[in-house]
Amino acid sequence: MTIAVDASGVKVADRGEWMRAKWRRRRGFLKIHIAVDVETRQIVSMEVTDERTGDGGLLVPLVEQARRRCNVVRVLGDGAYDSRHNFQYLAARGIEAGIRVRRNSSRRARGCHARKRVVLEQLGDPEGWRRRVGYGGAVDGRDRVLRH
Repeated sequence: MTIAVDASGVKVADRGEWMRAKWRRRRGFLKIHIAVDVETRQIVSMEVTDERTGDGGLLVPLVEQARRRCNVVRVLGDGAYDSRHNFQYLAARGIEAGIRVRRNSSRRARGCHARKRVVLEQLGDPEGWRRRVGYGGAVDGRDRVLRH
């Protein structure tokens, strides 16, 4: 199964909004991190955190939860999940990483050969990489992701 991971923020309340603006306080909101099966669009794992939690740090718990329910072979994620730790975790479990890397990423391994392979492939042929892993797939008229 191929899963896609992402997060979204949800504002909790408007109470005290003018105080936050006046004193330049950060707004409080909840973050919902989900992993979705790209074929069936079913949520296979989910975590709820506050705004201080980064997306990349929750890749491992999301994938572990999903692995308890199904056989995960590929993980798709945006640049927030681009870290050596995440690439090493996925490689150690035989899961293909479809994680978008930064455009200015170093081509050197720096201890993570799995990330280096993805960086070289993405920077060399970005469209070919996108088609091969199904990143940002096209959608047909029935809202299904098309396989390239």
